[in-house]
Amino acid sequence: MMPSRVLTDEPTQGTGWVPTTLRSVAVQDWFVFTYALILNLAVAAAPAGPIHDRCAERVGALLALCAFTLVTVRGRLLPGTALPALIYRVGIYGVVQISYFFFRELLPLVNPRSLDRELHSLGMGLFGAEPALRLDSVVTPATTEWFAFFYFGYFFVLATHVLPILFLAKDRRLLGEFTFGLLFIFGVGHTLYMLVPGYGPYRAIAPEFHHALPGGLWYNVVMETVAEGGALKDIFPSLHTAAPTFIALYSFRHRALPPYRYTWPLVLFFAANIIVATMFLRWHWLVDVVMGLALAVTSQAVSVKVTAFELTRRAREGLMPVWPRFGR
Repeated sequence: MMPSRVLTDEPTQGTGWVPTTLRSVAVQDWFVFTYALILNLAVAAAPAGPIHDRCAERVGALLALCAFTLVTVRGRLLPGTALPALIYRVGIYGVVQISYFFFRELLPLVNPRSLDRELHSLGMGLFGAEPALRLDSVVTPATTEWFAFFYFGYFFVLATHVLPILFLAKDRRLLGEFTFGLLFIFGVGHTLYMLVPGYGPYRAIAPEFHHALPGGLWYNVVMETVAEGGALKDIFPSLHTAAPTFIALYSFRHRALPPYRYTWPLVLFFAANIIVATMFLRWHWLVDVVMGLALAVTSQAVSVKVTAFELTRRAREGLMPVWPRFGR
């Protein structure tokens, strides 16, 4: 049996630049490029106008950034290690994350419909109840603040995992599983936003709620955040469900390692409360949450297989790491 080739950051000898670059392109590179291409095709098919032109410029810039990243980083056209590593993180992970902030104008443009009634009817038909309505009976200033705190805690959970893992993780398997998992969640989730738009219970069935959600410190913070940066029609699937659930599953899977052996119970506690908060605050239907859970579980399984595939392929062919390193 021939020994495996040593994984290296050096170019493969004896092949042309284009074939070597294409072989270095990872599964996640193709995934993100396809996602950016889908955004551009969706906008291209939308009605013309000022909003169309603005959205076309934005998603076109994302596609260009992704293409530039793949050509320069996978093609080894940049000097040193820090610059390629930084550009790759911005051009691959950043493209998917940044695209969300364009969705307030993009979603109504590419799909002006609202499928709230259909989602509500589907949930009632499948489960016989809508948690947002059931939770109306326990609305108090205390419960509203509790769930508003955890709803906003979604950003805390993401920040405390994404930034350290993306920029500091040394273990290629741990880095690969985490990052591909989140790229898969947000890429699939954002695409489904365009196909299944809606506003959520707070707007679609407002007259059926008997208790107004009282203002408070954390509730006001949530409302201000949504008003300033929310996409408004981004409900199916619930990424407030999918992302924290995936991080909880990831932490539990690696609970033998620090810091996950200490943090996984806390992450699970946060994830559970965030999921309930999405319905208590009337942002999501039950089917949105169920789809979010399914997406998290699927992402966990896919990320493990894709990461194992890439690690094996790159070791065998002597290709650069999936995530370029900041130093040798």
